Amino acid sequence: MAAASLQTEIEKGEGISPGGCPAKGSKDQPGPTQRLRQYLTAEVTTNHADILLLSCCLISGLVDSTIYNAYGTFVSMQTGNTIFLGLGGATPHDTSKPFGWAKSLTSITCFCMGCFFFSFTSRLLGPLRRGALVASFLLQAIMILIAAAIVQGGVADGSLNTITNDIDWRSELPIALLSFQSAGQIVGSRVLNLAEIPTVVLTSMLHDVATDPKLLASPRTNVKRNRRVLAFLGILVGAVAGGFISEATGRIQIPLWIAGGFKLVVTIAWTVWPERRSSAV
Repeated sequence: MAAASLQTEIEKGEGISPGGCPAKGSKDQPGPTQRLRQYLTAEVTTNHADILLLSCCLISGLVDSTIYNAYGTFVSMQTGNTIFLGLGGATPHDTSKPFGWAKSLTSITCFCMGCFFFSFTSRLLGPLRRGALVASFLLQAIMILIAAAIVQGGVADGSLNTITNDIDWRSELPIALLSFQSAGQIVGSRVLNLAEIPTVVLTSMLHDVATDPKLLASPRTNVKRNRRVLAFLGILVGAVAGGFISEATGRIQIPLWIAGGFKLVVTIAWTVWPERRSSAV
């Protein structure tokens, strides 16, 4: 009996329950908080991550065509906004788009701020860590949904063909939010080493397709060409859908709600994305 009691005390001291199993609270069994931390800090694989970025191309087309329909500016395609800004400076009293240059300037400024923010936080948290990607795309989704709610609630005018009206400065709110969040997509493409799918620009992408020496190669042998073509089609399809939905409803919040929902789906996908396997030593 004395020997049995001594053995039990030894097992308790070593964190082992009677029967040889680790005792509850043993260091060999991480708690829920520690397991969650390990899960979120694990790096995800970039295999097939192009699927999620191609989804973001669809979102960009959907949002950009919708916002241009209402406000005459873009929130992703900053080349167009730069031209609009230049035209505003050349014709400051143009009444066809009163203060259109101001909307474009807001978009450019917020996009650059978003690029700085998302790239900084990505480096800070760890570019390929699951938690960093989930946080980035969740924030993007929330900003799209807030923009939709602003229009839905009447804070900003969401009706179409307001370009020629005198500017309603409250429309700067959705423009700022949508431009800021769109920067997260291009930062994500760089983090995932998928620069051929920038998700927010077409000019360089079309150049790369047209000048590709393996343009007519088999789809299996030219993956980057495939991604560029699909990215172009994604933005085009999104633009058509955004224009059709906004014209049919006469308002812009419906396409924004849809875009926010799509971005939430991308966020959920990152939460269950496979971990990157460490190479064997």
